[in-house]
Amino acid sequence: MSHMKVCVLFRPLNSKELSEFGDAVSVQGINSEAFIIKDEKEQEFDFSFDRVFYQGSEQADIYEFLALPIVQGALDAINGTIITYGQTGAGKTYSMEGPSIVDCESKKKGLLQRVVDGLFEAILNSEKPNKYTIKLSMVEIYMEKVRDLFDLSKDNIQIKESKVHGIILNGATEVRLISTHSFTFFLKTGIANRAVGETQMNMSSSRSHCLYIFTVHQDLIKDRRSKFGKLILVDLAGSEKVEKTGAEGKILEEAKTINQSLTVLGKVINAMTSSTPGKPTHIPYRDSKLTRILQDALGGYSQAALLCCCSPSPSNSSESLSTLRFGARAKHIKASVHVSCKEDLDNNKDVTVYTNVDEYRERILAKLRERMTAEDVQLLEELFVLEGIFFDPNSVEEMEAAYKDVTSRTISSFRKAVEELSTVLEKIKWENAALKARLKASEEFYQHQLERSLCLIL
Repeated sequence: MSHMKVCVLFRPLNSKELSEFGDAVSVQGINSEAFIIKDEKEQEFDFSFDRVFYQGSEQADIYEFLALPIVQGALDAINGTIITYGQTGAGKTYSMEGPSIVDCESKKKGLLQRVVDGLFEAILNSEKPNKYTIKLSMVEIYMEKVRDLFDLSKDNIQIKESKVHGIILNGATEVRLISTHSFTFFLKTGIANRAVGETQMNMSSSRSHCLYIFTVHQDLIKDRRSKFGKLILVDLAGSEKVEKTGAEGKILEEAKTINQSLTVLGKVINAMTSSTPGKPTHIPYRDSKLTRILQDALGGYSQAALLCCCSPSPSNSSESLSTLRFGARAKHIKASVHVSCKEDLDNNKDVTVYTNVDEYRERILAKLRERMTAEDVQLLEELFVLEGIFFDPNSVEEMEAAYKDVTSRTISSFRKAVEELSTVLEKIKWENAALKARLKASEEFYQHQLERSLCLIL
């Protein structure tokens, strides 16, 4: 039994803080694990965490201490979650993405790029003759709706729970990563679709919680079995004080929703860490989409790490204290992780293990033929071949989820085809109108020339 790993990052002072308070800071470092922070009344508070990263800390150091063990765990089929938490403008997205996804020097790479580099490097150096597949889903929780950032037509994804896979996002798009370059391409696409807005605290403030969900699937060739590890990176939207951010209108409504979901997150942490041993306590996971998706991580069923991002400026001391108190409570969350799928397969003798994709697909289709028409099954078979869908064929719930997923993908493809046809039709209509105008002009010109010729003759 271990606890959630909690680290603190104090970002450098920004230009606004420097202009208002100079280089004054409210934080006094003691060592790499402890520090003292003063509030607005100069009262001192002591804090201690697994690691403290002060101004000037390297991104690589944060990755190696906070994320690397979780990356290694995902390759060993142990689920993991990494969360960045803090007020707006505290450095959460910078820690996750770095200064730029597309053009960024290696020294400043964020957690996302380093996690993917670490996954591919570990697979490349693995001495086990296993076949690995890495897939990525990218979603945001915006105004309490889960939206697919790879397919914006999926703007209200439902959250399901599976005995084998835990919490899953039903129908969320999964893309296969074949290299770090493919990851950069997909990540750029997803980030471009994310909801952001300008506040007085941040020129590009995240208006949603963003989740990057990696699934590492292994085919154990020697044992003729398979297992998987799920790794979730969570870039939370920042908590906000309206009087500081100047939020109004739509931005204000977004801020209210963000603060409400973060409040529920705090309630979940409090319920988990203040319960009496042997006495059941209600934990309100279902009170927000965020806590429902993070139920596995917060419930101690996966390795979990929290990076509390703070400003060292006296102007933000009250918000920093709030973030630090949240992190201090989260430190008491206990984790009891297990290997995903592998233990389940070992302990469940009724589960059939499929040695290849064809056998797996045929088993699925056989189940579906009992409930569907031959035409529908044939369509699904073609889509399975194209999409490479994997799920537990012994679970009716997951079969239905996969069927809905395929249906959603098919509808999305049809919509795209209709949009393309509409574009072509509009182009044809425009060209047709242009031709009619040219024809009319030619007829008028010809009529004018004819009348002129008649006048000359007469």
